[in-house]
Amino acid sequence: MSAPPVPPDVAQALSRHPARVQEQLRDIRQMIFATASAIEGVGPLTETLKWGEPAYLTEKTRSGTTIRLGVSKLAPDRGAVFFNCRTNLVGNFRANFADSFSFEGNRALIVPASGRLEETPLALCLRAALTYHRRGNA
Repeated sequence: MSAPPVPPDVAQALSRHPARVQEQLRDIRQMIFATASAIEGVGPLTETLKWGEPAYLTEKTRSGTTIRLGVSKLAPDRGAVFFNCRTNLVGNFRANFADSFSFEGNRALIVPASGRLEETPLALCLRAALTYHRRGNA
């Protein structure tokens, strides 16, 4: 599945970042929609802004936790994927994908500054977030 057109408010939020980061975040956005469409029961995503950043919610099915896109204060030149800090998601990602990503506390996965985005590990992280409540983690 391809992602729907980028809403104007989301495009404006993305435009605040350097071109390389915008490209990373747009690629991750595409991956969020593709991953969600491949998982039965996740349903349509709601795309909105939270704290001025693009956010993706499983509002209709409530199967997952919110995913946000932006940059970390610790790495403003790299794209970051934010998750609810009250979940165990980032801890699990750190334990399994420390060679693929950097992390900020228990809230963000930071993608490498250069090179190709490792799609398989990121897709697994997105899958975990999109199905977080279905797995009895709530």
